[in-house]
Amino acid sequence: MATARDIRRRIQSIRNLGQVTRALQAVAASKVRKAQEAVLATRAYSNAAWEVIVNLGAGAGGTLHPLLTCPASVESALIILIAGDRGLCGAYNHNVVRTALEFSQNLGVPVRYITLGRRGRDVLWRMGAEIVAEFHGLPALPRLTDVSAIARTAIQEFLEGKADEVYIARTDFVNMLVHRPVIQRLLPLSPTRLDTQVMMECVIDLEPAHVVDYIYEPDAATVLEAVLPRFTELQVYQAVLEAHASEFAARMVAMRNATENAGVLVDDLTLIYNKARQRAITREILDIAGGAEALAQALAAA
Repeated sequence: MATARDIRRRIQSIRNLGQVTRALQAVAASKVRKAQEAVLATRAYSNAAWEVIVNLGAGAGGTLHPLLTCPASVESALIILIAGDRGLCGAYNHNVVRTALEFSQNLGVPVRYITLGRRGRDVLWRMGAEIVAEFHGLPALPRLTDVSAIARTAIQEFLEGKADEVYIARTDFVNMLVHRPVIQRLLPLSPTRLDTQVMMECVIDLEPAHVVDYIYEPDAATVLEAVLPRFTELQVYQAVLEAHASEFAARMVAMRNATENAGVLVDDLTLIYNKARQRAITREILDIAGGAEALAQALAAA
């Protein structure tokens, strides 16, 4: 049985851990507010841009730009896996990695990866998956220039024919408590074909948008050459913002739960400590009373 001193040391250790988790919760809460503002500020524009490029792909029929061209058959795929650099965020990293792996198995074709975040990279590396490129250390509020290299790498893989389709595995920020791992098709920029799309609950943007007949000035090729790569970068940027907001929210909730659990554990250990201390006091009183009784009997016998 643990002594009162051992229990007291454990209580102090848990209190110290509670202070650390409380500090991490405060930091995550500060970051998640800014990340949530960034997500909500760009989400409407990103969704509108996605509708535009889907309409471009539907109207052009894949003839105006290589990024709009759907392959005759899918022989390979590329997945941009967006996870975190650190842990202490509950099941956030595990959920998005598991979703990406399950989706890659359902594709039925060779899959390569571009990883953003050390956690996802480490899992894929241990599994022996082929990683085309890896990125980490992005700031809490990244700029478009911080993620443009990821989009350029994916575009290059698609244009060179090394990947027939490109997907983004990310976490969709719903609110502070709900963060849903999803799969979003990035390339080709065309309406999704429901008969060939891998049907999973995590896949989004299945329904093609309404086709709009655009007027190009000066001409379609010039406009699309400038617009489509930028729109692709924007989709990756929005995915990173969604993932960062989800990560910070998950970390805040996890650290809050850890802090509360530390408080409950301290209360339980304090009760155990008081009982152990009471037992020790009672034992000392009994020893004193027993010694006094023995001395009294000895004096009476003398």
